[in-house]
Amino acid sequence: MSKLIPLELTATMMGNSNTIFPALLFDDNFSVLIDTGYPGQLPLLQQAIAKVGSSLSSIEKIILTHQDIDHIGNVSSLLNMSSHPIEVIAPLLEQPYIQGEKTLQKHTPEAIATAVKNLPSDVPSQWKQAFRHTLENPPTAKVNKTVVGGDELPFLGGIIVIDTPGHTIGHTSYYHKTSKTLIAGDALTVENNELVISSPLLTFDMEKAIESIGHLTHYDIETVLCYHGGIFDQDVNACMLELYRCQKNKLL
Repeated sequence: MSKLIPLELTATMMGNSNTIFPALLFDDNFSVLIDTGYPGQLPLLQQAIAKVGSSLSSIEKIILTHQDIDHIGNVSSLLNMSSHPIEVIAPLLEQPYIQGEKTLQKHTPEAIATAVKNLPSDVPSQWKQAFRHTLENPPTAKVNKTVVGGDELPFLGGIIVIDTPGHTIGHTSYYHKTSKTLIAGDALTVENNELVISSPLLTFDMEKAIESIGHLTHYDIETVLCYHGGIFDQDVNACMLELYRCQKNKLL
């Protein structure tokens, strides 16, 4: 019987506590990691996986929801440290960004300059330089298998691929059939115990992001795991439909 467990990674960044939730899906034979955290969070990831009774060495597949640096941050480190090949699975449209063939959508020179400029004034210049370097040189990894909406990954109870573009050009969510859990990536977040759509400030195409929520209403979902905010499991289908209707009305 497969298990799906959110991994809670909390770190202080620029004086603020930030928590993200990669997912570990595993059974007695192997494990799959869905998204990998910020660059440099490998020790936190290792601790979180050990806490749930597994280990980094058991990971045989990494599934990515999209290209953002807080999701791809430790892919290359995981591949380099593994004693066996790890298959990297990612959305077709996100592949060239993850492999470094295209610049990450949100890492334009202007966006990087703004991010560095907005750092607190007391941040040391050396740290600012390291921050800029990370943004300008994000981790990359070869994607071994690409997926598109409607595909099903035939392991650990079956995982249905759902196209949820908007946050990025090829953002993808995953529905674990056995547990009726949606791994939403950044298509949805949990704020103040409510299910909400990703912030317009962080979204590539808000209209597409809203339509993507509509796609999710076609599934029988009991639990949503959001990368930012964690678990939401209160009358999910009704909340999802209401969220979609409210967001659609804002466009009218």
